[in-house]
Amino acid sequence: MSTEDAVSSSATGPDATEGHAVAPSLAPDRGDRVAATIQRLAPFVVLAVTVVVGAVAFGGNFMSGATFRIILEDRVSLGLVAVGMTFVIISGGIDLSVGSVLALGAVLAAYSSVHYGPVVAVVLPLLVCSGVGLINGVLIAKGKMPSFIVTLATLLFARGFALYITDNATKIPLVKRTSGITKIGQGKISGVPVQIIVTIVVFIIAGIILNRTRSGQSVFALGGSEDAAVLMGLPVTRIKIGLYTASGFLAGLAGLITATRSLSGDPNLAPGLELQAIAAVVIGGTLLTGGAGSMSGTAAGVLLLGVIKNLITQKGTLEEYYQEVVFGAFLIVVVIAQKLLSKRQRT
Repeated sequence: MSTEDAVSSSATGPDATEGHAVAPSLAPDRGDRVAATIQRLAPFVVLAVTVVVGAVAFGGNFMSGATFRIILEDRVSLGLVAVGMTFVIISGGIDLSVGSVLALGAVLAAYSSVHYGPVVAVVLPLLVCSGVGLINGVLIAKGKMPSFIVTLATLLFARGFALYITDNATKIPLVKRTSGITKIGQGKISGVPVQIIVTIVVFIIAGIILNRTRSGQSVFALGGSEDAAVLMGLPVTRIKIGLYTASGFLAGLAGLITATRSLSGDPNLAPGLELQAIAAVVIGGTLLTGGAGSMSGTAAGVLLLGVIKNLITQKGTLEEYYQEVVFGAFLIVVVIAQKLLSKRQRT
């Protein structure tokens, strides 16, 4: 049996659940299976309960197609960034640079649309942001540097570069409404916004890669134990570089969509987005310690934060900072629950 086959079979055997590998030799008892099921389904249950609460509290104002379209559009950037963050956290790492990389991507897209045309406006931000992710991956994988420190440094670099291009935000480039790239952020296909379609496609592709390919199972193995992954012969360095490059690419894509939706490249975009992305991923059931998680859970986490934000907006009398209070409380509860469930599974 090859190394890759061993990884695949150990993570996708009959006792495995989505995103939670279980070694065949360690057959889980009923309590273990229940704990794993709760961990996997909890985000969807909480999301459903929150939607029901909103429907009861606000009725037609909340349960309308327009409201859900607004929620989806508002969560596009967070969703794209959260996809990359899910891969990184499952592998046992963290990426704090994504918010600043998104802002850099938006600035490059808007600036390029003015000076170089639509093709460069699409390609340049994706290449540059992927390059930032590549640098993160090389320093972390080859340089053996902590992901927290490396991505914190590139957070500052990307934001500073965006401010430099816009002369400290005094010369913010604007995207012309007649530019072809505006269709990315404002166009529709059969009545569905292109940005929502792109986000859904990204989630589907990422889910297939994570749960249906050997590369995805290698990410789980890496997050479960890097030392074990090395002993199994997995290309740990290549995997890490690929994950951080993908995270940078998705942040750049989110920046491109943001610029074409708002018709500007503001270098001060997305402050704290990296923390929201981490919150969405963890609320979605991904373990901060790595080795377990799913794209469907992350999607539920992203939507849950969007629904909560909309409910606070519907209330009208609550200040915006209530969002942060609620998000923080959710995160604490989820982390405690994960700790308890993980302890139950170990015992």
